[in-house]
Amino acid sequence: MAAAAVSELHAHQKYERLIAAAQNLEALPTAVAHPCDDTSLAGAIEAAEAGLIVPILVGPRGRLQALATTLGLGISRFELIDVPHSRAAAEKAVELVRAGRAELLMKGSLHSDELLGAVTKKDIGLRTGRRISHVFVMDVPTHPQTLFITDAAVNIAPDLVAKRDIVQNAIDLFVGLGLGKPKVAILSAVETVTPAIPSTIEAAALCKMADRGQITGGELDGPLAFDNAISSDAARIKGIKSAVAGQAQILVVPDLEAGNMLAKNLTFISHADAAGIVLGARVPVILTSRADNVRTRMASCAVAMLFAHSRRANAPIWA
Repeated sequence: MAAAAVSELHAHQKYERLIAAAQNLEALPTAVAHPCDDTSLAGAIEAAEAGLIVPILVGPRGRLQALATTLGLGISRFELIDVPHSRAAAEKAVELVRAGRAELLMKGSLHSDELLGAVTKKDIGLRTGRRISHVFVMDVPTHPQTLFITDAAVNIAPDLVAKRDIVQNAIDLFVGLGLGKPKVAILSAVETVTPAIPSTIEAAALCKMADRGQITGGELDGPLAFDNAISSDAARIKGIKSAVAGQAQILVVPDLEAGNMLAKNLTFISHADAAGIVLGARVPVILTSRADNVRTRMASCAVAMLFAHSRRANAPIWA
């Protein structure tokens, strides 16, 4: 599958094809940090039963066992590492990855900052030379393209250097999933470079960085407003001639506030699903939300698993 797979995923099949592709591969050991509420524990067990992950549950033993009994979940077949609280769970989960015992990291019921704090700790975390960033892989029923939105969850007000990594992380994910060379729109409020709007200047700079090989693997254009990034009619009416305008697959937002509002708007108004993954660490981090439905949690696991397998093989596994 190449570019065609992008639109095929969105005939209201709701990630089924994504999950099916992951189920053809070996399930990966996954450190699940503090899955101490209904949705996070059930989500991890359901992903295991679907053949996506082999969970290592990290949290207070008594609390997890009591919760599993209440939910009617059998967890005795899974490894359970007893730690006293959420901070210890985050640190232990990261330690499992560093020791090579886990190839994925999954957020449970602890706060995202707590898990990512352990991931980004100097010397004992999972840092690489790349900035950590988040990508939503969104299934919007009314839109023919899979939309990758970044960064709407981690970097609050990234500077140009951080945005370079944010863009590269998203491109690497898109390519790693075997979806081909992505069309990347650097979003702002307008499509012209305007000194009064700093994000337009950064958008232009990112495009020039791509021209100079500082960003690779994707086709960039920006600044683009949201309408002319995803609507060919809007781009045509405004006279924008671009291989990206109207066909964008990756949307790079100017800051976290804009990205978070965009993603949640698509989720709650357009009934989109939003699988979430954090990139730039040693392993993909599955970052789910308490509001996520089961399908979205499964898709987040599938995205992380597919990407991890592609990095293992150093080749796309959907092609």
